[in-house]
Amino acid sequence: MPLLVTDYSWTQTDSTVFISLPLKGRKVEKVDIMSTEEYLKVHYPPYLFEAFLFEPVDDDRSTAKVGNGVAIISLWKRTNKVWEHLMITTNDKEKKKEIRERALFIYQEKLSSESRSKVEKKHAEDKYALEIMMKLENEERDSIQKMKDNEREKTTAELAAWQLRQKQKAEEEAQLKLQSQRDSQNKQAMTEKKWTEGSVGGTVKLDKRDISEGKSKRTQENLPAPRLTGNIQVTFSPRVFPTPLRESRAAEEENWLKKQAEARRAVNADDEELKDLKEEEKNADWLKDKGDKYFATEDYMSAVNAYCLAIRLNRKIPALYSNRSACHLKLKNLHKAIEDSSQALDLLTPPVAANAAARARAHVRRGSAFCQLQLYAEGLQDYQAALKISPHNEVLQADTQRIKDIIQGTDHETQ
Repeated sequence: MPLLVTDYSWTQTDSTVFISLPLKGRKVEKVDIMSTEEYLKVHYPPYLFEAFLFEPVDDDRSTAKVGNGVAIISLWKRTNKVWEHLMITTNDKEKKKEIRERALFIYQEKLSSESRSKVEKKHAEDKYALEIMMKLENEERDSIQKMKDNEREKTTAELAAWQLRQKQKAEEEAQLKLQSQRDSQNKQAMTEKKWTEGSVGGTVKLDKRDISEGKSKRTQENLPAPRLTGNIQVTFSPRVFPTPLRESRAAEEENWLKKQAEARRAVNADDEELKDLKEEEKNADWLKDKGDKYFATEDYMSAVNAYCLAIRLNRKIPALYSNRSACHLKLKNLHKAIEDSSQALDLLTPPVAANAAARARAHVRRGSAFCQLQLYAEGLQDYQAALKISPHNEVLQADTQRIKDIIQGTDHETQ
């Protein structure tokens, strides 16, 4: 049998009733609160507090805060007036039982309605995200097809122009060859004429130098033009680490660059479900850029889908987890945001200047998720870690101070 709580306190204004219950050492997750417009129950085994309210309240506006060993319940009155008592003064058990059962029925109906609303909302969001993604993919497919058609037309035109040039070149070579044959025949005829004239007087007069010069000229005419020569200069910018030698982290920098290069090559294309993808869709960097575009248009669900597919292809790229964490923050999937930020920080090792900005972003996103879960101490640790990486960031300084003020304000309220 539960123990009834009697050491509670309550105050009121014209519009609100505040009830303070000691939790008697019970943890926050073990506190069960049920509230309707005429009934309030707080159950933290083995203790039970229930109130049959003096006047109806607005349950939709009412709130409850549990922490630091106390539960503070704020009930908004439906009519602005001062109550004589917190609860009704009747001792009629049947009436209280009727109120309790009616409240339980209303509460269950409310939970069922909220559950249906969430399912319908999620279904609508998924349907909308799918429609948008299909629309974008169709537009992208049309754009790619248009580019292919333009390239095909351009290639066809270039091929036709090349064939025309080859034909003209062949005609010119044929004319040159024909002219060379004519010149050779004319020179041979002149040589025979000299031979004949020299033989008339009984003496053969054959000029060997003329014959050799003729052969040399014919050989030179048939030779193609010499090829053009030239040198291509290739230069590479050196990898320079702007750190003094005694503080150099060149080894860590090289280790980081090596890990990134290996991560880009570690593509998992063996999954049966991934074999039907297009070639560009099997590229994790292409999918990351697509997710970034979705995020920029505030289509966070589509961005999450793109990042998820990229992670299935390559699980070693920290930016995929960090960017998916940002999407989960926008969608209020806070635990998933914390998980993705932690995974990104695990991959951003060793900590070097090249990944400092990425580490700072991951800390801020995880800290923001902690703060939205009211885990301000854990959130403060991440913001301080980000501030240590970027100590001159004024926005980070202001956010860190704001979290400290919240924590100090909570401590003051506890005292």
